Amino acid sequence: MPMSTKTADNPPGKKIKQKRGQRTYNALVATAFELLENEEYDTLTVDALARAAGYSVGAFYARFRSKDEFFDALMAEYAAQRRSIRAQIFATVEDDKLVDTLIRELVTYYWQRSRFWRAALFRSVRDPEFWAPVRNLSHEFSDLMIEHMSARAGRKLDTTETTNVQFAIQVALGTINNSIINRPGPVFLGQARFIDNLARTFRLVSDYDRIVAISD
Repeated sequence: MPMSTKTADNPPGKKIKQKRGQRTYNALVATAFELLENEEYDTLTVDALARAAGYSVGAFYARFRSKDEFFDALMAEYAAQRRSIRAQIFATVEDDKLVDTLIRELVTYYWQRSRFWRAALFRSVRDPEFWAPVRNLSHEFSDLMIEHMSARAGRKLDTTETTNVQFAIQVALGTINNSIINRPGPVFLGQARFIDNLARTFRLVSDYDRIVAISD
């Protein structure tokens, strides 16, 4: 599936012609993430968002045609953040700490932004194409992990190993999504043992320790 054109370099919304317009755009997006720490997206009004960002409702609609288009901008920012954070982790974290670091950051990120992510999950139900950039991100995550493990193993992963890595990422992301939507328990997203067990599951399913030659 082709990558979405809604990126940080080509963001959703009306075309911005001035630096001041970009500052307003960025402020509205940043403020929305702050407000969503305590409020659901459905109840967040354009008026409250604009006022909290220090702008008028007119300034909002000068840049976005609707709340749905604005949410596309939040998703573009989310995607840019995820790519940047993951690239940094893969570039700086040692092999024996990589899985734990990735899972801890992943769970913490979604826990802190659970209301934003819940809104994204519900939006995907009524607008399946909306989920394409998120799906691309998970595929990129798989590719990064497969590339990393192949480099450490000194060989290309075989088909079974590749599938196991892809499924491990699917399990991790699916478990987080289910926890945000349904809170099934008995282990919950905000608990340390959630992170520990999800990291252990990831290593087992992907066979990371054996392939990368991590000793006990």
